[in-house]
Amino acid sequence: MRRPNILLTGTPGVGKTTLGKELAARVGATYVNVGDLAKEGELYEGFDEEYECPILDEDRVIDELEDKMNEGGVIVDYHGCDFFPERWFHIVFVLRTENSFLYDRLESRGYKGKKLQDNIQCEIFQTIYEEAMSSYKEEIVHQLPSNTPEDLERNLDQIIQWIEQWMKDNN
Repeated sequence: MRRPNILLTGTPGVGKTTLGKELAARVGATYVNVGDLAKEGELYEGFDEEYECPILDEDRVIDELEDKMNEGGVIVDYHGCDFFPERWFHIVFVLRTENSFLYDRLESRGYKGKKLQDNIQCEIFQTIYEEAMSSYKEEIVHQLPSNTPEDLERNLDQIIQWIEQWMKDNN
């Protein structure tokens, strides 16, 4: 594998897709939004009436991504992380957003009621960060602030530097 695989995870609305697309464009990596992949391939096992969203078929997602992940150079974007094989990722970035920013972002997406509150609580209680820490080696899991355009640029710079160093060390 000549290029590292990166997981961008975090509560919905923290900026994973914005960061992932821009990062892939700057470094020439393959960007995979798991939600879009599931939609295109209909990789679902039902519908959650309470949250008004499809239920991901995690096994089919893994089958769909396996070959691509083995090639390397893939940036995966998803709000969950505990079902991906640990061997897939060289580094995991958990994006974190202050609740005032997150609330506005989710509300503008049409989130309301229980769905909005549960996602805000997920961020407050660091649910995704804890999931990442229990799913991957602690030393590859990193939190990044994702509140402002300046945070986005800093995160891009930091991750690009990490990729460049990884490639020097591993090629």
